[in-house]
Amino acid sequence: MPPGISLPDGTTLPANRTTGVTSVHEARDALGKRLRELRQQANMNGRQLAESLSWPPSKVSKLENGKQTPTDDDIRGWAAATGRADEVEALLASLHTLETQHSEWQRQLKTGLRSHQQEIAELDARTRLFRAFEPTFIPGLLQTPEYARSRFAQSITVFKVNNDINDAVATRIKGQEILYRSDKRFHFVLTEAALRYRLCPPEVMIGQLDRLVTLAALPNVRLGIIGFETAYVVAPAHGFWLHDNDRVLVETFSAELNLAQPQEIELYGGIFDQLAAVASYGRAARSIITRVIDDLLPDESEAGA
Repeated sequence: MPPGISLPDGTTLPANRTTGVTSVHEARDALGKRLRELRQQANMNGRQLAESLSWPPSKVSKLENGKQTPTDDDIRGWAAATGRADEVEALLASLHTLETQHSEWQRQLKTGLRSHQQEIAELDARTRLFRAFEPTFIPGLLQTPEYARSRFAQSITVFKVNNDINDAVATRIKGQEILYRSDKRFHFVLTEAALRYRLCPPEVMIGQLDRLVTLAALPNVRLGIIGFETAYVVAPAHGFWLHDNDRVLVETFSAELNLAQPQEIELYGGIFDQLAAVASYGRAARSIITRVIDDLLPDESEAGA
């Protein structure tokens, strides 16, 4: 375990407080080291192994040094070439655990957007307490169909995936039915910036903001807004979701991280509490939302022109 990870601001997190990205790298490194051990035990150098598998020599190096994630076939071929077919099951288990932690969007979305929405719905069905912090987007459970369509359109553009946007929107909206279940609780914390980013046309955003006010009145939904004037204790570095005390989901441009180690859940739980503590709720939150709506509405003189 490394002593820690350096953050952009110059501070260092100790090993038991590192982010999920670090644990993913550690898992990939550990798998690479085990592959190297099997090669060395077979008295083969990297070039010999690569030739036996008809691979470029650089691939062996990348896999052993955690620079590339192997496929199932890579694992099976490596085990066969080193005479350790008995290791296949254990190696594949390690690989699939790694893939669960770090699931690349290109792989997740290769069959379209709808299937991923169904996976999210299945996870939501198992969750009782939702805690979500979003500095940039309106959370999926709170989105209007029009706002959701804008978000999915970006995914299609960025990842060049199958355009099943209508089905994806329908699946997301259907998943919002859980907001009305009394056995589930929801705590959302958003920044004012998330209300103001121009990620969709103004008229779509106005409808979305009105939707936030309506959903915040539900008895099992708590909505906090962190206004621009608020002094932060913890910087709003990125969004994340806590599902009960079992899992943390973090979305990056390239992948979805699924973090399940106790120290990671504890870390993100504490960060959520600190962000929630400085948020505005109730009438104060509605005041921020209304202010943003007013700024988005066309000027009366322009409307009458």
